[in-house]
Amino acid sequence: MTGTPYLTLAEIETLAVAAHAGQTDKAGRPYAEHLRAVAEGVRTRGGDEGQIAAAWLHDAVEDAALSPEWLAGAALPPEVKEMVRALTKRPGEDLEGYTRRILATPGALLVKEADLAHNADPARLAVLEPPTRDRLTAKYARVRGLLGLTPPN
Repeated sequence: MTGTPYLTLAEIETLAVAAHAGQTDKAGRPYAEHLRAVAEGVRTRGGDEGQIAAAWLHDAVEDAALSPEWLAGAALPPEVKEMVRALTKRPGEDLEGYTRRILATPGALLVKEADLAHNADPARLAVLEPPTRDRLTAKYARVRGLLGLTPPN
C-alpha cells in the first residue's frame, strides 16, 4: 500500500477503532483489542501492508461499523477491498461458501488465519460460558479445516 491517494495504515487503524467504538467481543472486551490482535497476527505471519489493512477492517462491514458503500468508495487499494469483502460473512451464507470465497481471494487466507487464532485463544475462550465456548471451539475448528489450516499450537 503505497502512494498518497490511499489511506495509511495509521489512518486505517484510527478509522477502524473509531468505527467499532462501543462494540465489545463475546467476552465483553473492547472490540478494538480483537482488531489490534488480528492486525498484529497478520504482521507476525509475514503479511504485507494490504493484509494488515484488511485485518483492521475485516469485521467492519459484517458488524455494520462501516457500510458496503463506504468500502466501495474508500481510499484503499482494490486488493484490500477484495480481502475485506471476502472476509465479510453474508446473511444466510453457509461456511462452505464463505471459506471458498476466502480461499479464492489473494491475501485473505492469512488474515482469516490470524482472526481464527485470536478467536480461538484459550485465554479468550476461558471467560465464556461452557456451552458458548464449546460451540465456538467447534466452529473455529470446522472453519480451519475447510480452509486447510493446521490446528493452532
